[in-house]
Amino acid sequence: MEPKKRQPARKSKPKAPITSQALVMPPPYMPPATPDTAPTVAGVAPGDAESMAEVLALHPDYRILRRLKPCVQWPGEEPQAVTRIVVLDTETTGLDHSRDKIIELALLRVDVDTATGLPVGAVQVYDGLEDPGMAIPKEVIEITGLTDADVQGQRLDEGRIAQLLEGVDIVIAHNAGFDRPFAEDRIPQFSRLAWACSFADIDWKAQGRSSAKLESLAQALGLFYDAHRAEMDCHALLAVLVGQLPIAVHTGLAHLIAAAKKPSFRLQATHAPFDAKDQLKARGYRWNSDQKVWHTRLADDAALQSECEWLKATVYHQRSAVVQVEKLNSAVKYSSRPGEILHRQL
Repeated sequence: MEPKKRQPARKSKPKAPITSQALVMPPPYMPPATPDTAPTVAGVAPGDAESMAEVLALHPDYRILRRLKPCVQWPGEEPQAVTRIVVLDTETTGLDHSRDKIIELALLRVDVDTATGLPVGAVQVYDGLEDPGMAIPKEVIEITGLTDADVQGQRLDEGRIAQLLEGVDIVIAHNAGFDRPFAEDRIPQFSRLAWACSFADIDWKAQGRSSAKLESLAQALGLFYDAHRAEMDCHALLAVLVGQLPIAVHTGLAHLIAAAKKPSFRLQATHAPFDAKDQLKARGYRWNSDQKVWHTRLADDAALQSECEWLKATVYHQRSAVVQVEKLNSAVKYSSRPGEILHRQL
């Protein structure tokens, strides 16, 4: 799930359950509209809507967005090796997993061809509601359209979720740092799986995207969808990740599968001088008020080495210093559990 620090949207009616449609080709391919499904526009035959879109798309003054249609059957022959993934999203009563609860959980399970980074075969789908045992806040109702009446008496199907998680290699979420603690608190099986984050593990800015928000990433591919309901957010994320990254030479899925195999690091600028705070902040460090230390996340060993060199030269002015490094593998990354604590001499 993408970061939940968002302003309430306009109030909407609860959305009906999604009926997934099998497509011959994966998104962003969109089949032409038909007279039965296309809206009527004055002076335009319903079947001509796609033709109009194609003509407008050729004009430099127009950009075309097509509604995302979920793909539940991906083409391709059975590959030699696959990585089994689950794409996950949650809707919750708030931001704090220690007191807030899940009200909707969606999962898409699919195999990814290791050689191509593309899904193959059928997508297994689960979308369930749950009564949180508390009133859903007004701002959450405005964002999701889910009301107390919608979730009353509802409970997640733990048996079905357990089946879908069996044999899974990686769970992918857009802002796993939010979704993982909620998922683990509700279903302990999630804590035994590797996780990857499509928001944090891909440097979307370096890939030429102006925003890492899921809706923005989908729009860059010419797609729009009804956001902030768990299943459709999962379909949108899968559609985004099957595309080749703009700068890299592989798909988003391939990138996340590779990232999950490598540790990342949380580096603390231990006992950094007070006058270095502006430099640390400008560099992207965050202040931990509980531990009273500036810290940052680094993707790999090379980034850690480079950052330690920057710290010694810029923050500690070549003086000897010992900093704390937390090594995070995919089993604990984005969870509320600590990684391996190390100390490094600069």
